[in-house]
Amino acid sequence: MPSSAATGPVPLRRLIVSLLLSCALVVGATACGGGDKSGASSSASPSGTSSAEAQKFAKTRFVTNAGLAAGATYQWIVKPYRAGKFKKGADGRTFALVKAGLAGGFAYNRLKAAAVNAKGDPLLSKAVAPLTAGIESLKGLADKLRKGQAGEGDIGAFESVISGIKDAGRSAGAEVKDKVPTASQLGG
Repeated sequence: MPSSAATGPVPLRRLIVSLLLSCALVVGATACGGGDKSGASSSASPSGTSSAEAQKFAKTRFVTNAGLAAGATYQWIVKPYRAGKFKKGADGRTFALVKAGLAGGFAYNRLKAAAVNAKGDPLLSKAVAPLTAGIESLKGLADKLRKGQAGEGDIGAFESVISGIKDAGRSAGAEVKDKVPTASQLGG
């Protein structure tokens, strides 16, 4: 009899553990499945759209991504640099450098996305193609900004690429305006 008394609570515990694990698996599978679908639909062109609509979507995405890159660059890299926030001993230097590093990585990422978006429109693709090397040159600048090692030339590189992207967009009928991203967008 002692063995039946000891085994009485075990099935209840097993039931509870099984129920919790099942719920966790269902929630996890649902979350993973939902994220996968949204990721696939955001990178694919909408089904059932005409060529003109696909080009319009490409231009819209290009303008959005380029605008976010331009806004982040100006707000958290160029403006603080010109105000002397990156100099040793400056008030709030560490915070400014961290934000500039995040903004540099964010801007690089959005510029790469804008270049990919531009491929969806023939005119925009031709205008942006010469700028891909300039975008690629920004890859390591986020780390230089974060470490406080960026100089006038590095800041100028960001400004030059952003200016080139804006000019390319304008020439293809896709006007790019600065859009300052939120802090949560910068952080990922």
